[in-house]
Amino acid sequence: MDDLRRMALFAEVVRLGSMSGAARALGLSTSAVSQQMRALEQGSGVTLLHRSTRKLTLTDAGARFAEHCRAMVDAAEQARRQLTLAHDAPVGELRLSAPVGFARYIAPALAPLLADHPGLTLRLLVDDAMIDLIDARIDLALRAGRMPDSTHVARRLCSFAWILCAAPTYLHRHGTPQTPKELLAHQWIVLSRDGTALSFEMRRGETEHETLRLEARITSNNQLSLQQMCLAGLGIALLTRADADEDLRSGRLVQLMPDWQTPGIPVWAVTPQRDNQPAKVRHAVAALQGYLMGVPGAVA
Repeated sequence: MDDLRRMALFAEVVRLGSMSGAARALGLSTSAVSQQMRALEQGSGVTLLHRSTRKLTLTDAGARFAEHCRAMVDAAEQARRQLTLAHDAPVGELRLSAPVGFARYIAPALAPLLADHPGLTLRLLVDDAMIDLIDARIDLALRAGRMPDSTHVARRLCSFAWILCAAPTYLHRHGTPQTPKELLAHQWIVLSRDGTALSFEMRRGETEHETLRLEARITSNNQLSLQQMCLAGLGIALLTRADADEDLRSGRLVQLMPDWQTPGIPVWAVTPQRDNQPAKVRHAVAALQGYLMGVPGAVA
């Protein structure tokens, strides 16, 4: 590292034409610059400068060496500019992962950001599995639900409201439940990776509270599949208002017991590190949060 510093100092001496000029530019004493130049020559065993009381002249070896030292300094300055650019403006590849159910929000959320910054590219990995951010070199991941203990950094973007939904065809065959207890007699479609039961709380006002445990007839680890089965009239499902909104508006689904509320599901932006986030990540998080807060059923 000392040699690299001396090479940068040598390039500055050559650029300014004197040791005193380089000393003034760098806030050093002239004697300190002179000592570093002697150390550089002694370390290489090559004379780089001819010194006189009036001026410095380069040896042939010194002139060739100076070109490479200047190129090194220019490369270092360019690298520094790239760091500054990455900090201030979103550029480079943004590697983003999201569950399947959230993939449809990515394009409308990030389209303005990508349009405004042509130097920014996107690589989107859509998978319901928990992708390892380090191994996959993920800059930013969208995740929902309770966050496990991790060294990663999670920032809450919003919370999606859960609602009970069923198709009109199902309700015509099985009836419409009016109370939480009546839900126990119905067929359930449940989001689950390794179980067949669904447990959740329901509240109405400040005083009424029910905790239900329901056995599922159909389970899936994919929220979109659950919604499709619910649309097919196969049972009742707990869906987010955001996912079900269009089907509710069209009448393909019916919200059950709307005066009872269930806890929302938090949505998180997860990054591998807390400090020195590049601009592409900071801008993407802001864009995603701004868009998701406008989705039906989303709250802060």
